[in-house]
Amino acid sequence: MSKNIYVEGLNEIPVPMKKVEIVERKGIGHPDSVSDALAEEVSKALCRMYKKEFGHVLHHNTDETQIAAGQAAPRFGGGTIVDPTYILLVGRATTHVGEGEDLKSLPCKPVALKAAHDYLVKTFPNLDVDSDIILDAKIGMGSDDLTGVYKASGHLANDTSFGVGYAPYSITDQVVLKTEEYVNGVMKKDLPETGQDVKVMASRIDNNLTLTIACAMVDRYIPDASHYQSAIEQMYDKVYDNALKIIGNEDINFKLEINTGDDYKRGVYYLTVTGLSQEMGDDGSVGRGNRCNGLITPYRPMSMEATSGKNPITHIGKIYNVMSKLIAEDVAKKVTNEAEIRVRLLSQIGKPVSEPLNASIQIVLPDAENDPKLPTWKSEAEAIAADWLDNVDKVSDMIIEGKVRTF
Repeated sequence: MSKNIYVEGLNEIPVPMKKVEIVERKGIGHPDSVSDALAEEVSKALCRMYKKEFGHVLHHNTDETQIAAGQAAPRFGGGTIVDPTYILLVGRATTHVGEGEDLKSLPCKPVALKAAHDYLVKTFPNLDVDSDIILDAKIGMGSDDLTGVYKASGHLANDTSFGVGYAPYSITDQVVLKTEEYVNGVMKKDLPETGQDVKVMASRIDNNLTLTIACAMVDRYIPDASHYQSAIEQMYDKVYDNALKIIGNEDINFKLEINTGDDYKRGVYYLTVTGLSQEMGDDGSVGRGNRCNGLITPYRPMSMEATSGKNPITHIGKIYNVMSKLIAEDVAKKVTNEAEIRVRLLSQIGKPVSEPLNASIQIVLPDAENDPKLPTWKSEAEAIAADWLDNVDKVSDMIIEGKVRTF
């Protein structure tokens, strides 16, 4: 089997060494991230159902979830939801198997609705899912040409598409990702005033790193404007200290700004009822936010493919994005952490997932082509890529079990 793996040294300054770097993360409560999460939860629930019923995953793609924002009237001390947010779970699935007397219908819509409902309840404590949300599902049978891919032996790609990954994370990447995880993690114990809709944006110019955070604040925990300002100040201190721990001994001048749209003199505050901006004004769609490494990185190679919600067996838009990231991380960890590693995998529809048309690995350094270690790096990187391609099942299992992120 030809895996068409091409490893090259690329004479270029790695992004972490360049003058400018921009990195963004849309937190778990951002409408686009909520769409990603629901699409992925539905896919995983369908996978579990299919495996229970038939021993293997059947055709499905649920990567078109849409969120239409509602209307809210937040106010200090607690406001109200005026018009619920509408969430539509959209996709294709194998809704029945067999024909005639052997026909078996599958409860795809109920499974999807339960998975979405359970995720919302578990993840967003300030959201009354039964009254603040209208949850709907339009999931129909998939087309014959794509379901046919499942009937073939082996894993055949269902699209001519590509996936992209890079490693290792820069300090800027780490600060952005870990800051959002901190704000939506342990910090909530001390500051329940902060909602889950958190967007983190970093701008690094030379060694000057500015972090801008937009955080929806929950009105029921904030009796007045003075308390709001105090909560923002407490959040500033906690996030600042946490960021310094992430930066460590790196030569970085760090600056933090939170809710820069606020104007206390004019009485403008980022106040919400649920801690989610989808309650009023912000719609959401799958694939408009974070890539599968959890970040939006305009200075790195990225795929436009939505990873969340696609089936984890044959959909290249999912498998190759996740696998590219895994390959890049392994090369950076096991081969060299001196370079920036970029991985791109390209498929052809109907061809085995394990045999890409083009598996490109770039080892990026200012003088990579003349580095005496490059020949060794090339052979080791090729072996890592070949091993992952030989273990497509492992990648699929990791996705189904939730062991890798998709947004």
